[in-house]
Amino acid sequence: MKAILLEKTGPIDNLTHKEIERPVAKDHEVLVQVKAIGINPVDYKVRANETVLTRIYGALGPVILGWDIAGTVVAKGDMVAQFELGDQVFGMVNFPGSGNAYAEFVTAPEDHLAKIPANTSFAEAAATTLAALTALQVLQHRVKKGNRVLIHAGSGGVGHFAVQIAKWLGAYVVATSSAKNRDFVLAMGADEHIDYRAQAFEEVLTDIDFVFDMFNGDMLYNSLTVTKEGGSVVTISTLQFSEEILALAKARKVKVSHFMVRSNGKDMNTLKTLLESGHLKPHISASFAFDDMAKAHEQLESGRTVGKVVVTV
Repeated sequence: MKAILLEKTGPIDNLTHKEIERPVAKDHEVLVQVKAIGINPVDYKVRANETVLTRIYGALGPVILGWDIAGTVVAKGDMVAQFELGDQVFGMVNFPGSGNAYAEFVTAPEDHLAKIPANTSFAEAAATTLAALTALQVLQHRVKKGNRVLIHAGSGGVGHFAVQIAKWLGAYVVATSSAKNRDFVLAMGADEHIDYRAQAFEEVLTDIDFVFDMFNGDMLYNSLTVTKEGGSVVTISTLQFSEEILALAKARKVKVSHFMVRSNGKDMNTLKTLLESGHLKPHISASFAFDDMAKAHEQLESGRTVGKVVVTV
């Protein structure tokens, strides 16, 4: 089968197209013929940075990158109970760890997957995986109906899902983005938009119950200043908190924490339900062929992606 390997970290040229053996499903795994792959910022960060590669995989290369897949079950292990041959499935596979998604066939634990809803294409399903799971896992047990929620980078991969999920949970949502993405963010369901280039959010917001941060640093520090006592701020940045941030959080009695998404079939089925009901809709801004994986990485590294990037196989 065709696969894309990373022999060692570095530039895009280090992604190597090769023919390798098709994997075999273990007892609790299914073999998926991949139709679409979701691409995320973590993909190029792992590709480019040895420290990130080691953190996610637990070892150095060679590795097959990627975790987000949508496709058809073509074989299954003896103990698989949830899926049958021919089922169309999607999920984030073995994250953190080796998902091996940049390939024509991928083995996946059955409890990392869900069936693709009838109203959802392979590309849309592949887009609604790591980024959507991140948004769901951050928000679902932290945000309550009526909460005032601030979501940074509301037009991004995680952000545009977070806006929709926060609204589904009944929150009042304020989202930041550039002015050109204002209409998009509002269309996702945000009640209020702030152009981060023209307006300092900390000058106009107060009494926020929950902040979803992507950046750490000054953005996180300023987010603490608008969060009310007893509120919380969660960041998906892997950077350590500065002493200033920890001191401010303590002084304001705000909980601040890091978060990393993890594979979870139950949560994938929640996303399935949200897709079916129309409460969640992925926005795919760019789609590339499998042979053009390098272009997908370039698109994400540009930092200008609205919504998601997918690769079709």
